[in-house]
Amino acid sequence: MNENQPQNYDSTDLDRLHAAVKREKPDAQPGREPLSAPVLVAAFVLTILGGGYLGAYTHVSGFSFDQSNAFAGKPVDPRPVKLADGPALDAFQFAMKKGASVYNNCVGCHQPSGLGLPGVNPPLAGSEWVLGGTERLARIAMHGLMGPVTVKGTNFNNVMVAPPLSDTEIGQVLTYIRNSWGNQGSMVTKEMVVKAREVAGNHAGPWKAEELLPFADKDIPGEIPAGPGATVAPAAAPAAK
Repeated sequence: MNENQPQNYDSTDLDRLHAAVKREKPDAQPGREPLSAPVLVAAFVLTILGGGYLGAYTHVSGFSFDQSNAFAGKPVDPRPVKLADGPALDAFQFAMKKGASVYNNCVGCHQPSGLGLPGVNPPLAGSEWVLGGTERLARIAMHGLMGPVTVKGTNFNNVMVAPPLSDTEIGQVLTYIRNSWGNQGSMVTKEMVVKAREVAGNHAGPWKAEELLPFADKDIPGEIPAGPGATVAPAAAPAAK
């Protein structure tokens, strides 16, 4: 721009001032600031939801629990399901059913078939340790077994750590393994396990085979509920699937 040329500063400045004034927004008065867009959106949504709720549940009779109850007016099922009580399991059947579940603590070593792992973990099927004295078997279940042991003519040398089972669960799982995979033996009750624990005293840690020799053929005294488990099961229970 040539500063020597005459210029109309008045008209130019006036146009610029008018444009600036048009662009400026009026100052908001204290307490009358406009709401932000998120607040307006949230208020709109709440209004819609509140109106929908009132319209759906108040009807024309005003707000009351009877009218606003979401279950009001629902038809009653004319055919309610009634579960009839089935025949109760006898003590032996109940122990076998529960024992099958408890056996899940043992299945990793002795396998669902009860055949164990050759050269590693001894079998339970046909085992003289399972079908022998219940005193010896209960002590193994309570405390475990370690070191060399011969089962069905085969030598094993491993450590069995007793699982954390209650006396009731021990009785159930011992009943189960004594009557599965072709085994047939009498029940082992919770009361028997309690007696065996009292006799064992403060024993801690797994037993060794030689320590259990005196109990090889010794059964824990105690009453067994009348039924198939009082002596031996009439038929072997199927292996757990």
